Amino acid sequence: MDRTTRKGALEMTAAMLISGTIGLFVLASHQPVINVVFWRCAIGAVCLALVCGYLGYLRSGLLTGRRLAIAVAGGVAIVANWVLLFAAYPLASISIATTVYNTQPFMLLGLGALFLGERITATKLFWLTLSFAGMVAIVQAGPGGGGSEYALGIALSLGAAFFYALAAIAAKGLKGTPPHLIALVQVCTGTVLLAPLADFSTMPATASAWSSIAALGLVHTGLMYVLLYGAIQKLPTHITGALSFLYPVAAIATDRLALGHALEPVQVAGAAVILLAAMGMNLGWSPGRLFRGAPVSR
Repeated sequence: MDRTTRKGALEMTAAMLISGTIGLFVLASHQPVINVVFWRCAIGAVCLALVCGYLGYLRSGLLTGRRLAIAVAGGVAIVANWVLLFAAYPLASISIATTVYNTQPFMLLGLGALFLGERITATKLFWLTLSFAGMVAIVQAGPGGGGSEYALGIALSLGAAFFYALAAIAAKGLKGTPPHLIALVQVCTGTVLLAPLADFSTMPATASAWSSIAALGLVHTGLMYVLLYGAIQKLPTHITGALSFLYPVAAIATDRLALGHALEPVQVAGAAVILLAAMGMNLGWSPGRLFRGAPVSR
């Protein structure tokens, strides 16, 4: 591994480990979900504006009117994604919400077939079916065979995955646009969109709550985006895809170590199946890889 790839791998690892702790800080803020996402966007916008200014991305000509409109639409989807995912944490737990959220490759698969004419192969259908089986196991393993709050948390996580896939579809129309600038447009969109909806009468009441809010904006948005996009520019796709699965693993570990939430055996099995299916989908594995040392299909 050369020096550039090694640096990219470290940046990607750090970004995924930071992402895995988002749920902990969301819950520690003790704020309504809309407020949390608003502050994340507002603080993150300041950080990313400074980064974009330093990198020279704020000059005119980088965003045409059409590209700006696509970036704003992607920002709306990203904000909806954050609102739904953060709302799912207290209902289904950070571990389950994050695992279910990682069905996003399959949401993207369906949207790609619907809007971009992309072909759904038998291999992709296999991974989709496997992911669905893991989902069924997780739902059935919930309290009381599911439970209304638990089921709602899973539904919100699926909704978050859907909106993330919509944002990914929008990003396909922004090739060549600096990713840091796209992220800046997205968080600015979120700030404007959520400002009228935020409840400023319930501001954080303690230093700890403010610290959590600040961390979500500075670390989990500003720093994380810089690390993530820096890594993507340095790494081949297969390494980026493989390291992305540190995110759900870190989230599950955070949930267990910091909050004491242990998954039931069936939930562990379901989560493992979903993550395996998502990894197979992202990395282009053939189904035979599950049973023998089959070569990766590309």
